[in-house]
Amino acid sequence: MGVAIARYMRMFQSLDPAWFYLHIACQLLAYIIGVAGWATGMKLGSQSQGVRHTSHRNIGIVLFSFATLQILCALFLRPKKDHKYRVYWNFCHHGVGYMIAVLGIFNVFKGLDILDPEKKWRVAYIAVLVGIVLLLEAITWVIVLKRKYNNSTKPSDGDNGV
Repeated sequence: MGVAIARYMRMFQSLDPAWFYLHIACQLLAYIIGVAGWATGMKLGSQSQGVRHTSHRNIGIVLFSFATLQILCALFLRPKKDHKYRVYWNFCHHGVGYMIAVLGIFNVFKGLDILDPEKKWRVAYIAVLVGIVLLLEAITWVIVLKRKYNNSTKPSDGDNGV
């Protein structure tokens, strides 16, 4: 949800800076839930006799590490908006954030493989993810194209660049 808030709500100028604070709140809540899930997984894994889910476990450790790095960098290393290095920080922040989201989704599938629920749960998970993304992308593109159209049809101020 935090990624979706940052990606899609920021398109609405009237929601600035509310989208930013919602993004932070969702990401902190997700981190807390993620730490609880990571700790639970580590505890259950250490109590398990002979059953090892190494890829799910290793992806969880990588996710926890990158999420911790992301939180710490966002809280302590984020430059001001007008700083000359802000573009690089944004690139890293967005890149790591999307990587965490993709790895998290992938690890959910690994967890579903371990639990082996009915097929309808996997289909429902995919349908909800794809449906939400397609809906939000469509809304975003409508807004972007509408703004572009409105800006291109505004009368000029008489300056022909001469």
